[in-house]
Amino acid sequence: MNLWQKPLFEFVDLVDSNSPAPGGGSCAALMSTLGLALARMVGHLSINKKLFLKHDKKVQKEFNETLTTLLELKEKIIPLIDEDTASFNAIMAAFRLANKTQEEKLLRSQEIKNATLQAIKIPYQVAKLSLEALLALTPILTYGNKQTMSDLGVGILALCSGIEGAVYNVLINLIGFREAETVTQYQKEVKQMLEVTKQTKTKLLGQIYRNLEFA
Repeated sequence: MNLWQKPLFEFVDLVDSNSPAPGGGSCAALMSTLGLALARMVGHLSINKKLFLKHDKKVQKEFNETLTTLLELKEKIIPLIDEDTASFNAIMAAFRLANKTQEEKLLRSQEIKNATLQAIKIPYQVAKLSLEALLALTPILTYGNKQTMSDLGVGILALCSGIEGAVYNVLINLIGFREAETVTQYQKEVKQMLEVTKQTKTKLLGQIYRNLEFA
């Protein structure tokens, strides 16, 4: 059974153990998944409300298209919960390879490099997809059921935590990676992601607080 199919309490206990995986990377992907689920929940609780149905067809169409986009993003992130843990295990397996002869050393070095690059790509993808979701939330925030704004706020926080947590995992796997150009490129891209995330989070949560009459 993969991580995603395990009961919640069992997943939590796997994290709360002396095993390094599943760890922060898988949890970051899970947080983003929960954020997307909450955003879509707000959508489900909005589309049949009389107030929502009073909006023109263009608004309703955009809203429903956003829900579809969020579903697609959720389905892309879910497998990454397991893939992150698998990538960590692959790094550990590579380090355990024989390391005596020159041929063994070369093979081991290449396997470590390949596994590390995969462990960079997976959380990078989590961050990228999660940011795409965050940037898509405006219609949900604007036209969603006002009674569910606290749920949407938690969803926004979960997505932002997923992004930042995924970036942490990109950065830690870049440490010691020997291809300077690759390191520089990933660092540049995740820095931009964090900047956009911060700006978007401030904007969206500001509106959440206004909707909650706390601004």
